[in-house]
Amino acid sequence: MTRTILAAAMVSLFAGSALAADMPARMPVKAAPMAVPYYNWTGFYVGLNAGYGWARTDDIAAGVSANPRGFVGGGQIGYNWQVNQVVFGLEADFQGSGQRESASGVLPAPFGFTTVTDRVRYFGTIRGRVGYAWDRALLYVTGGYAYQNIGIDVTAAGGSASSSTTKGGYTLGGGLEYAFAGPWTAGLEYLYLDSGTTTTTLFGAPFQSRVRNNILRAKVNYRF
Repeated sequence: MTRTILAAAMVSLFAGSALAADMPARMPVKAAPMAVPYYNWTGFYVGLNAGYGWARTDDIAAGVSANPRGFVGGGQIGYNWQVNQVVFGLEADFQGSGQRESASGVLPAPFGFTTVTDRVRYFGTIRGRVGYAWDRALLYVTGGYAYQNIGIDVTAAGGSASSSTTKGGYTLGGGLEYAFAGPWTAGLEYLYLDSGTTTTTLFGAPFQSRVRNNILRAKVNYRF
């Protein structure tokens, strides 16, 4: 009897082993791919910029217009807050400007033939920004306060004189920014500046001018 039970157990063991050998091998479980985190625009940043400015200056007293144009360059500092894909920000900048142009006209005596040179010496802005981010790309609009330093040089029969005035106004614009390497971003921005009418007195006569400025500049920022 004992031999019969032992033989039956041996047969069952060999049959189970054969059946297990015929079953297909279990496929290895692959780990789920890691999700790539989206770029986060939140944080302080500082940067430099350079570009080109073209303005229209209407010299009311002289009855002539000029288009000061030239290189602009400077720096900016700001902060961004990102909520989902919407980015809010504040930015301040300061720019040196080489914009200038001369125009001539005939003024009443004692001036006679007069040459007026208009210059934008420097300008700056304090702006809000609102944009929409596609991961590393940010498209935004911007606007706020702007100031411009306007220089006027007048050459007439009585000699020459110069003056400069800083006047506040507003700015509007927009831009595109892209995060190309870690905390580094680069972008292209357009700004329109209007500081209203500036009045200065030269040779005892008032000179009034209004400067409407257009700025196109490339920017590079580092985010902390």
